[in-house]
Amino acid sequence: MNNLIESDKVVGTEVYGPDGAHIGEVERLVLEKAGGRVAHAIMSFGGFLGMGQDHYPVPWSKLTYNESLGGFQIDITKEQLDRAPSYADDSYDWSEENNRRIYDYYGAQPYW
Repeated sequence: MNNLIESDKVVGTEVYGPDGAHIGEVERLVLEKAGGRVAHAIMSFGGFLGMGQDHYPVPWSKLTYNESLGGFQIDITKEQLDRAPSYADDSYDWSEENNRRIYDYYGAQPYW
C-alpha cells in the first residue's frame, strides 16, 4: 500500500468513530508553516447542507486510515467531539496556547 496521498483527496474523506459509526468528514488540513507537517485535520459534522456546521480541529495523529471503512477512523466518540475545542466560522485563533489546548484535550503527543 502506498502511504502518500494528495491533500485534495483527504478533504471530504469520511471519519468514523471507534465503533465504526460515521461521525463527520475532513473539511481541511492545517499545516505547520515552516516544517510542512500536518498539525490538524479540521472535522465537520452537524448542520444541514453545510449551514450551521461546527468545525473541530483534531490532531492529525488521532486519525488512522481504515481501508475497510474507506475513510479515517478516530478513537474519539461523537460525544467527546461535542465537548472538544471548536469554532463556528472560518476563523480560528491558531495561537500556541490554543494549539496546546487542542492536543491536551485529546491527550495527543504534540507534533512540535
